[in-house]
Amino acid sequence: MTKTEIQQVKLRFGIIGSTEALTRAIDIAIQVAPTDLSVLITGESGVGKESFPQIIHQYSRRKHGQYIAVNCGAIPEGTIDSELFGHEKGAFTGAIGERKGYFGEANGGTIFLDEVGELPLPTQARLLRVLETGEFIKVGSSKVEKTDVRIVAATNVNLNEAISSGRFREDLYYRLNTIPVQIPPLRERGADVVLLFRKFASDFAEKYRMPAIQLTEDAKPVLISYAWPGNVRQLKNITEQISVIETNREITPDILKAYLPPRPENQLPTLWPGKNGQNFEHEREFLYKALYDMKKEMNELQKLVHDLMSEKGVPQTVINNPQPVPTISIQRVDPAHTQDEDEDIQDTEEYIEEPLSLDEVEKETIQKALDKNKGKRRTAAKDLNISERTLYRKIKEYGLE
Repeated sequence: MTKTEIQQVKLRFGIIGSTEALTRAIDIAIQVAPTDLSVLITGESGVGKESFPQIIHQYSRRKHGQYIAVNCGAIPEGTIDSELFGHEKGAFTGAIGERKGYFGEANGGTIFLDEVGELPLPTQARLLRVLETGEFIKVGSSKVEKTDVRIVAATNVNLNEAISSGRFREDLYYRLNTIPVQIPPLRERGADVVLLFRKFASDFAEKYRMPAIQLTEDAKPVLISYAWPGNVRQLKNITEQISVIETNREITPDILKAYLPPRPENQLPTLWPGKNGQNFEHEREFLYKALYDMKKEMNELQKLVHDLMSEKGVPQTVINNPQPVPTISIQRVDPAHTQDEDEDIQDTEEYIEEPLSLDEVEKETIQKALDKNKGKRRTAAKDLNISERTLYRKIKEYGLE
């Protein structure tokens, strides 16, 4: 689709932002809409997954049919089958009449199953049958009924982990995940955060009949660099708090920081892509890389000291038997390696260093890159495999200016 067409979709469904990943998700939703393929929308809680099933429904041939959104995590396990597939009179205590169920009501339309990862296993088996044959049976009935429903599902649960732990059926996952749509978290959307803040501030100004709050220029980097664990939902909540409480409508960094919950101490720094497309999927990967680089530098330093001591005539026994130095041991376990491979790879390394926190490791690595490149942020960012914006944020965070 053209940029103009995608912009029209954003306006229609109230989606704000121009991040490439967000635009790509919208494009996929529109492209798949005319088909009847199942779509699985994934993303963290609060990113706005609920807009995408509506896009798919409205751009499909089913747009004149029923659209039903079901929060699977909000329905008790004992009644979920009845809610989805209906029940016969007397099927269970309290079933005083017949109920059609969502799959019966949405015949010819679309069902959005939000938090599908929360479905109990027996219900997953029923859902799989609907996906495969379009058939279902009401609770308390033996009659097979047909339905023509487009299923769009969403979850913030890692379904691969749920499959491994036996909480989600693998065959159902592949049926639902015919077309995957990934919604990016707010912390990866850069300047979109400022646009969303402005929109929410305008909405609350109208709602509460007061002047809209505005960010000062130096407050914008604070907003962008925050991790936003609650994503768009958290941003909207904080914007409302500030709109109602603050009498000063110019929001400075100090005012803004007072409303931003501090990052938990055990939360690791945000990471970035590595060279040649390599991605550090877990924060510990960056730590390992930094420690391995430190180990290499330490070995070079030891060799230099050894050569200097030899030149100064220090006895060989002293050189070869230095005083013991406190060490730390770090063992990396990679599940992708087999046991045989592990026998060939030394994963336990010793470092002549006092234990460092993750923030200290990251700060030291960034400082070394800046020193190496004489303070030139562009080349330092390339060495670190991060964007200049991310480097700027880290420099501000660690006071390295």
